Amino acid sequence: MHPSAALLVIDMQQDFLPGGRLAVPGGDMIVPIVNRLARKFEHVILTQDWHPHAHISFATTHGKRPFLDTVEASYGRQSLWPEHTLQGSSGADFADGLDLPNAEMIVRKGFRVSVDSYSAFLENDHITPTGLAGYLRERQLSHLYLCGLAWDYCVGHSALDARELGFQVSVITDAVRGIDDEAVQAMTEHWLASGVHLISSDEVERSG
Repeated sequence: MHPSAALLVIDMQQDFLPGGRLAVPGGDMIVPIVNRLARKFEHVILTQDWHPHAHISFATTHGKRPFLDTVEASYGRQSLWPEHTLQGSSGADFADGLDLPNAEMIVRKGFRVSVDSYSAFLENDHITPTGLAGYLRERQLSHLYLCGLAWDYCVGHSALDARELGFQVSVITDAVRGIDDEAVQAMTEHWLASGVHLISSDEVERSG
């Protein structure tokens, strides 16, 4: 793989796998693909959702219903979810079987109680950076390959923000799973309009 390339593995955590508190259907099926892909890259970076108790995104924080209700945050409408990826919990752990010994960095996001964070680059206020963009630029890593969970949320927004920040972005479609089919389609259309490339793991492996 070209030395300017990096693999971003988004939120491959227990709570997002079948049986977890916010499970993505088929999320466990991509673990072997991610492991195989990571061996092709010199630079592998993981993100980790890392929420405190009473996080703004938790329905229980507001006495409301997960998936159905929303609240107005300072940065706009906030979807509400079941409690998930609590700091230090087993649900926040990386997926069983995920084997990425060459991963060089873990970016934790969503750890501020009053703002959610889907993207690996910017929190949901679209102002607060995670620091990942600076890390990549200092190392002249300009072509980002994304995999992980979920297509329509954290992978989706990470890809869009990366494009907005000037990176070349490829999403490895068979190494991503989504939650809602309509939202997946809408996110895919946003990707294509912003210049995100769609690629398969086979294509990545052949190019390495």
